[in-house]
Amino acid sequence: MGFMNGLRDAPPATAPAAGTPLPLDSEQARALLKALADPCRLQVLEALAGGERCVCDLTGALGLAQSRLSFHLKVLRDAGLLNDRHSGRWVYYRLCPEALEALQGWLAGLARQCTAPATPCCD
Repeated sequence: MGFMNGLRDAPPATAPAAGTPLPLDSEQARALLKALADPCRLQVLEALAGGERCVCDLTGALGLAQSRLSFHLKVLRDAGLLNDRHSGRWVYYRLCPEALEALQGWLAGLARQCTAPATPCCD
């Protein structure tokens, strides 16, 4: 199950404002981080940061064999980090900003919580 499907399956307790990404739970964040853990997949994301691109463009720009690139694109798409569009025999990929914003929000929540002081230990 991809990231966006998982978010649709479990609605939040309160609806977010329009354009606000839905909050991630730990399992969804783990799936996104796992998909991002591979250097080749990070290169794909960086290549798509400038906008939608065709698979043939990505193959040349990244110097990857088509089969290897297809595997990484599938992992990223299944995680919900990419969207794709078919036009004739070509497939175009683009980043899913909602997924990136949701992960950013999850990380920001960790950053806010990590500064809390420890509770005193019992003697």
